[in-house]
Amino acid sequence: MAVLVRKPAVAGAFYPADPEVLRRDLADYLQSVAGMERVSGSVIGLISPHAGYMYSGRVAAAAYHQLAGAEYDYVLVVSPSHHVYFQGASLYPAGVYQTPLGMIPVAENLVQQLLDDYSVFHHVPQAHSREHALEVQLPFLQVVLPEFSLIPVVMGSQDWETASMMVDGLAGLLADKKVLLVASSDLSHYHSYDEAVSLDSNILEAVNNNDARKLWDVVAGGQAEACGAGPMMVVMRLAAQLGAARAKVVAYQNSGDVTGDRSQVVGYMAAAIYR
Repeated sequence: MAVLVRKPAVAGAFYPADPEVLRRDLADYLQSVAGMERVSGSVIGLISPHAGYMYSGRVAAAAYHQLAGAEYDYVLVVSPSHHVYFQGASLYPAGVYQTPLGMIPVAENLVQQLLDDYSVFHHVPQAHSREHALEVQLPFLQVVLPEFSLIPVVMGSQDWETASMMVDGLAGLLADKKVLLVASSDLSHYHSYDEAVSLDSNILEAVNNNDARKLWDVVAGGQAEACGAGPMMVVMRLAAQLGAARAKVVAYQNSGDVTGDRSQVVGYMAAAIYR
């Protein structure tokens, strides 16, 4: 029987399509943050940006730097949907996610349980076919972790209630598993440098306080922006249920820090949630 393969959609655009160039770039990003302090404890969750690597690769590396020496059987990646809108969340049901660095098997048994048991989860094929926010996390995971199975989630409706239903289903399923949770999100979009820093500071404060409700309130109230607010809520709340009481922002930049153009910037944050 043919294996279902989700082929790379943004290799050659958001990151290099050539495996050797990609490995070298990833090594360079990780080397650039090698001197950063790691959180003291077991990392349960990460928040990582999803722009092109030339813009947010170093910030993403600061998140994945936290995993040195860690091993997980499963990695749950929750991303927003940039191309289609739908209610609930979409799971890729079977087969593999492919990147230039190879194949990552989907955790089919766990995914099927979620699809069978919880109405918030569906399979919306077009949610996965072009989505970069999930895909760009995978090469980093492939170079910093040994083998793992992937639970790929693209979130359609991003609100407190949808996040609650997702967490209810995932918490029971993952409670006894060796699992890493990854939320994919950029922060404010296309404000001036100073305005972006001001808006993004409200997200950073909520994350440092490990306060998912505050994060949602500042986004819903217009005091902050995050295209992956829903994924961040899910991962923070789920990590708390899995025993992670602390969170720390480990890097923050915006595109103005990379390009020098401070007129319209996009914010990037890396954070670790740990016990």
